[in-house]
Amino acid sequence: MSNAHHTTSRSVVLREFNKPLAVEELDVAEAGPGEVVVGVEYGGVCGTDAHLWSGRLDIPTPVVLGHEGLGTVERIGAGGLADANGEPLAVGDTVMWASSISCGSCVPCRMHEEPTLCERRTTYGVNLPVANAPGPSGSWSERMVLRAGTSVVKLPAGVPPASAMSLACAGPTMIHALYGRRPVRLGESVVVQGSGPVGLAAAAMAQLAGAAQVIVVGGPESRLAVARRLGIGDHHIDIIDGMDAAAALAEVRALTGGYGADLVIECAGAPDAVPQGIAMARRGGSYLVVGQYTDRGEVAVNPHQLVHRQLSLLGSWGFTGAHLVAYVNLLPALTARFDLASLVTEFPMADCEEALRQVGTGGVLKAVLRP
Repeated sequence: MSNAHHTTSRSVVLREFNKPLAVEELDVAEAGPGEVVVGVEYGGVCGTDAHLWSGRLDIPTPVVLGHEGLGTVERIGAGGLADANGEPLAVGDTVMWASSISCGSCVPCRMHEEPTLCERRTTYGVNLPVANAPGPSGSWSERMVLRAGTSVVKLPAGVPPASAMSLACAGPTMIHALYGRRPVRLGESVVVQGSGPVGLAAAAMAQLAGAAQVIVVGGPESRLAVARRLGIGDHHIDIIDGMDAAAALAEVRALTGGYGADLVIECAGAPDAVPQGIAMARRGGSYLVVGQYTDRGEVAVNPHQLVHRQLSLLGSWGFTGAHLVAYVNLLPALTARFDLASLVTEFPMADCEEALRQVGTGGVLKAVLRP
């Protein structure tokens, strides 16, 4: 493919919070050393994108949105490049890429070995403004430039792209949580709070990891029906339109022999889910908080419960390139067991605002844009 081709891209640009999003024509720079230009096939729409649009996260503007993506390699910088698994990249390869690049030199990166907590992390679709980018730096584009240092990985043969995009952000987020923070142990009882993409990723991975039973506490009923149909989770409790918090707690305890779960994973994003989840863990159990990615306020927690019930309380923030690669490598096992592509609803790029609204209201499980 000639480097003279595809020198521009139609891209969705956020210029002002809570204002209409603009589809603009942007220049696409040539791929420098270590860089890759990809033609975007799917740009994922995440709940975080809705928060960005509304101004709930402090980011520089104007910025091309989209931190989840899958596409085809169009150009590779001089000297060539291998993907994160060590396989040489070639024009035409279908790839996914990590949303963030850690600096590698700050204290969290260098001393604490916690690149998710990098003090200078750059994230596609979030903090790479148009003026500072060599081309579109978000996946809500026809094409984008992946900077040097980006973790790029080929999609395994036989994995449908839509299936890969179903958990594009949720999957690696849960890889980090369930590998680096608190793994699921064989034979454990697991409660997952939340039935959006993060919750379904948590439940599916807990089942693959050997949990004896997985209880999904979420809603609305339409989402729980999807989980049942796909076999994600063994029991499903509707805490939105069905049971109240007290009844849901009683049902969880009944399903776990009266004790509560060995591990409760919070993926709901609602602050009031936290005290509910703490109560669902058994004495000596663990509570893993993943869903509180944006600050939605404080909630009362009785610290006596943490001590008296000897709970382990952990948080997990985002993911790194290594977690994205682990998710992609796990896709053959996930797609063999679960029909992940059925979670996805496609929108043309021009309908990005409608996709955001559908994500915000729970009208779809996983929205993706097709540039």
